[in-house]
Amino acid sequence: MTLHTRLTTIAVVVATQLFASTSTVSAQASNSADSDRESDVELIMVTGSFVRRSENFESPSPLAVVDSVDIDAIGAKNISDITQTLTINTGSQNNPDAFTQNATAGTSNINLRGLGVSSTLVLLNNKRQVVTAQQTNDGLNFVDTSSLVPMIAIGRMEVVKDGASALYGSDAVAGVVNFITKKDYDGAKVTLDYQDGKYGNNREYIIQGLWGASGDTGSVMAAISYTDRAPMFIGDRRLSRPQDDTSTLGSPGTFFLNGTPFIDPTGCAEFGGYPLLRAPSGTVPNLDIGYCRFDFGNTYSFVPDETRVSSYVKAVYEPSDMLSWTTEISYARNRAERGGSPSFPILTFPTVPADHPSNPFGAPVSFFGRALGNGYPGDPANTESDTFRLSTMLQGELDSGFWEVSYTTARNDFLYWVRDTLNADLNLALNGLGGIGCNPVTGTPGQGNCEYFNPFATSYTTMPNSQSVIDSITATQMIDSKTDLQVLEAFASFGLFELGGGEAGLALGAQYRDEEFDQDYDSLSNQDAFNFVIGSPDTQGTLDVWAAFAELALPVTADLDVQLALRYEEYGGNVGDTLDPKVAVSWRVMDEFSIRGSYSTSFRAPSIFQRDGSATALNQMIDPLNGSMSFAATRLSGSEELKPEESEATNIGFSLEPIDDLSIELDFWRFKFEDLIIQENYQAILNANPQNPDRVVRAGDPLTGPLLRVNTNFVNASSLRTHGIDLVASYKMDTAWGSVTPSFNATYITKYELNDPQAGIIDGAGRRNFSNIGVSTPELRYNLGLSWQADIHSAHIFVRYIDSYLDDQNCADGSPATEGCPNGLQEVDSHTTIDAQYNIDLGAIFETETTYVLTLGGINITDEDPPQLFTNSGYDSKVHDPRGRQLYARLAIEF
Repeated sequence: MTLHTRLTTIAVVVATQLFASTSTVSAQASNSADSDRESDVELIMVTGSFVRRSENFESPSPLAVVDSVDIDAIGAKNISDITQTLTINTGSQNNPDAFTQNATAGTSNINLRGLGVSSTLVLLNNKRQVVTAQQTNDGLNFVDTSSLVPMIAIGRMEVVKDGASALYGSDAVAGVVNFITKKDYDGAKVTLDYQDGKYGNNREYIIQGLWGASGDTGSVMAAISYTDRAPMFIGDRRLSRPQDDTSTLGSPGTFFLNGTPFIDPTGCAEFGGYPLLRAPSGTVPNLDIGYCRFDFGNTYSFVPDETRVSSYVKAVYEPSDMLSWTTEISYARNRAERGGSPSFPILTFPTVPADHPSNPFGAPVSFFGRALGNGYPGDPANTESDTFRLSTMLQGELDSGFWEVSYTTARNDFLYWVRDTLNADLNLALNGLGGIGCNPVTGTPGQGNCEYFNPFATSYTTMPNSQSVIDSITATQMIDSKTDLQVLEAFASFGLFELGGGEAGLALGAQYRDEEFDQDYDSLSNQDAFNFVIGSPDTQGTLDVWAAFAELALPVTADLDVQLALRYEEYGGNVGDTLDPKVAVSWRVMDEFSIRGSYSTSFRAPSIFQRDGSATALNQMIDPLNGSMSFAATRLSGSEELKPEESEATNIGFSLEPIDDLSIELDFWRFKFEDLIIQENYQAILNANPQNPDRVVRAGDPLTGPLLRVNTNFVNASSLRTHGIDLVASYKMDTAWGSVTPSFNATYITKYELNDPQAGIIDGAGRRNFSNIGVSTPELRYNLGLSWQADIHSAHIFVRYIDSYLDDQNCADGSPATEGCPNGLQEVDSHTTIDAQYNIDLGAIFETETTYVLTLGGINITDEDPPQLFTNSGYDSKVHDPRGRQLYARLAIEF
């Protein structure tokens, strides 16, 4: 379908839908009529099933529900605030960590069970959303949860915690997270949020609006939100040690002469550098062997400078009791600026000629540093993400069931840009042919418009670099990426026959998905012209998927329910097809006690990028040749030989209500993955003995020179096995002082075993998993909550605990873990924070018709430091929050 055809189709659908809905809403029905209509609806469809069930139905799959009350109670300003508190979420990438998440600032995602940010299927009102067009450093495209809908429109979030590919297809290997918007909302609501962090200028403003109206035959709801977040820099709260954010490539820098590194003899420490001697001073007369290092940490971001605009419209038209037409439109515009260093390191080892007017060596030397360093402001990286989605659905009633036909189209446009030094132009400038107006063919070195770039410390004093020569050696890398999704789906659900517990239900359906991916690098990047970010070829690809699925719901008795599901998907090419079943059972042993169990197989097909793409990312590595930390490039290439990931998921659990209002749920879960698609671990390739010079690229000598780049591929790893226990409990108590509800939610990971193709078999539970394919995996996480409600007052307090774990990047004594650690690995401390919130209904106090609710709260109110990690930025961005205490206030006005 061409873009023009798609836009025309969308325009027709939207105009027709809004006209019908607006016409019906203009004649409002009475409240009693609305109540009568709602009371007729006795069956609902929950996430994890296509068959309607009664509202008190107990799902045989483990299902977590977070409603709007819970969302408000935790003080969530965005969806990442919700998912970060889920104990079942491990290793998501919601912080703008430039060192492990280079180009995805301003996005957020979900990582159920630590199985990968692309292994959780994210739905909006049961329909798919397009993945973001910019991939993670691991080469994974994910659903950006910050681009879904305004928070004010969300009614609840449902999480299916076992595999669900038998029902929903690819990407549901770890489970499903379904965001469900409010239904039949009447009225208007405005919320004003202000949040202020303790460190730096980290303030956040959020304005949201919601409006809805419903009538006899339709309803309309619209929501919009605006977020303005001020940045927080590492320099505002330094968590790292000086050596963690210090590069051996600085400005002033280091110069190699006959293979020996010498600190810039024209200056280092006096211009902000950090000398690192490799031999006693005086070993070489008038020269110091070693490096002039650069502390790049202060200008990088913990929190980006960010603005977000999100909008959502839903219209429902019901011409009769037997037919409804629902259309949703959403648009999100996210802009983020992440702080960076003044310039990237120059990894190409360029030569400064002997006749360079600033060269004090009197011989050719190789420059090991960066163009701009101490004294220059940070040069940020920028992201622009625009996400559009339209979903339209017809649903009709049958004598004993219903049918549904839907079409969803969505698109993400993602633009990323950052400045870097140009390889060829830098070499010209070092030879006197730099400057904007210099013609390197006809120009004379150092004369007229042709200038020398001065890499020595004299650039700070007697021989400064002009802006012209600086501009001539730098350029902006731009990556313009687009993803498109179209889904056409139809299914019918109807009754078959009576069983002891009611009517058996059967759902049959089919789905067609079309995915497109286009990543366009600028022309300089296509030529690998940049010194540090290097570049990449463009990528284009498509993926067509046909699927058929069936579900059988069998209420065998009043106490025994069985669910059977089967899905077939055809991908063609090397991927082929897949058939995945699921069986789930729920048995109410007695009124107070029920047990459940499920088994399913799941899959995740290779993405277009994993099959056809290529990208260069920046990572911190430990060079085993000298034990030093290096910040080098990783070139990742796709593979057409990839097979789909396959997995088995098992869950056994029970629900217990020993007394009124006390509920306890316990689940044991297990996931077994085969052929897991991963990016080869760059550190493992670097640690190989002997090193492969085709995979490890060095400057100068290919075996011993400074590290430049590690080349990695996507491969099917052997296996990943993880299992653990979820515990959820709550008890509501009515007292003379109001209703009090303590709650406890915990996940304990008993196993996280990885069979890494480079690192071998790893017991990853309780480890950071820096040097293998896994994610940071604390064994225990829990939330202990206490809620209180009394008339116009309410309050909530949460104690959040994250267990300690081992850092396999560093030894206990702080040294790099490259040659083994006699005293064991460094331990990342456990972390406990406290969140608190108080609410008061001001409208009730002043007896106004309009509702005014004032909320005051704090996140990490005791200002606990995140556990220190001996790495860039000084903390684990995939586990902990660096912001410290955050205080907030919210005024919600509802008409």
